[in-house]
Amino acid sequence: MSVRTTPAPGPSRADLVADTALALLAERGMRGLTHRAVDEAAGLPQGSTSNLARTREALLGLTVRRLAEREARVLATSEAPDPSGGPDALAGALALAVHRSLTGHRDLLVARYELALEATRRPQLRAFYDTAGAVFREQLTAMVTAAGSTAPDRHTLSLVAWTDGLMFSCVAGSFGSRTPSLDEVREGLRELLAGMLGG
Repeated sequence: MSVRTTPAPGPSRADLVADTALALLAERGMRGLTHRAVDEAAGLPQGSTSNLARTREALLGLTVRRLAEREARVLATSEAPDPSGGPDALAGALALAVHRSLTGHRDLLVARYELALEATRRPQLRAFYDTAGAVFREQLTAMVTAAGSTAPDRHTLSLVAWTDGLMFSCVAGSFGSRTPSLDEVREGLRELLAGMLGG
């Protein structure tokens, strides 16, 4: 008697469209992202992307949501920082996430910058973008609080500004030809957290 196996399911049509849109944003920029371009790059019949996301706004919203899902996987560390480890544990966890983004997921960073700029011109996209980012900010605020912050909202803003600034500088800015080592990122975060939290 033969055993029939079911192949592992591939990505859903929505995920395929959104992943292709992210790849196009990284490769061609916002002007290169069209429904037709997604169909062609994904190998889908013409009109497939339009059936899933009829307007450009809908396509961008779908793409932002997928970006948030994929970045959450990239940023997740193997272990959450131990609250008893204080600032040093937090620096280590954040450094690992930042370095992982820089070394293995630069395309996602470029796509995020494209979407962030577009969100400044599209209020509905801004709402999608801010909602997606709020989850990470809330997690970071909880970690900063556990590390001993007396001003967690302000310290979270400083950490986001530092990490975002580092990643932008190394991917699209004046340090684009150099990627800092994990140790360098960790030391920078230690210095920042020492100034904010003491120690």
